[in-house]
Amino acid sequence: MIKAIVTGCAGRMGRRIAAMIDETEGIEIFGGTDMADGPFIGKDIGEVAGLARKNIPVVDELDKIIDGCDVIIDFSEPGASLQHFIQAAEAKKAIVIGTTGFGEERWKTFEAMAKSSRAVIAPNMSVGVNVLFRLAREAARILDDDYDVEIVEMHHKAKEDSPSGTAVRLSQIVADALGRDLSLVGNYGRYGQAGPRPQKEIGIMTLRGGDVVGDHTLIFAGQGERLELTHKAGSRDNFAKGAVRAAKWVMKQSNGLYDMQDVLGLK
Repeated sequence: MIKAIVTGCAGRMGRRIAAMIDETEGIEIFGGTDMADGPFIGKDIGEVAGLARKNIPVVDELDKIIDGCDVIIDFSEPGASLQHFIQAAEAKKAIVIGTTGFGEERWKTFEAMAKSSRAVIAPNMSVGVNVLFRLAREAARILDDDYDVEIVEMHHKAKEDSPSGTAVRLSQIVADALGRDLSLVGNYGRYGQAGPRPQKEIGIMTLRGGDVVGDHTLIFAGQGERLELTHKAGSRDNFAKGAVRAAKWVMKQSNGLYDMQDVLGLK
């Protein structure tokens, strides 16, 4: 039986991940962490997640429970996720990270420690979104430079990073498929007299409001027609299911950095 720790287990995603682990064969909740001095420290993780009592108290530090686990599932924030990644590598534990908003420097740390780590790091754990990634690559290759590319994403008003990690990944996939340098052709907003749209530009537009879980639309606009690929998340359960699937999958892998395309066999 795989023993899993959920970091940030009292948050919206953490609770759903704990619940999904409880419903999945072959994996069980071993422990959970939350903010130091927060109201959930010391409380039973089952009760925090809306499950039956597990007799497992929530703790404030991963180091206190990491030795007994097999895998860590982390949806926190970039700084904490990086620290959890380093702790997992040092303890020789697997980790699944669904946090977004990592900068270039943090990615350098991930890559530098790849040989001593066993990690799935993905901006979106949803099976449907990862199929969208695959379709985006194929569509871009087929349509080539004859179609203008725009990406529109919308999330709840509390989301901090912009654009979303999923939108960033979509834009990277399309840019790579078209042989473009995203740092040169990416446009993250238009205002005023912006002028005609450059042919190879990739627009990434961000919307925020309400409690939207996550909507992403990739638009290929040509002469006389428009192709749109859209994914809409109705709940966080699809992300939680993907994360638990990744946790079970990574336990069978050798050291290295993986993403959900690896987990789903889409590469």
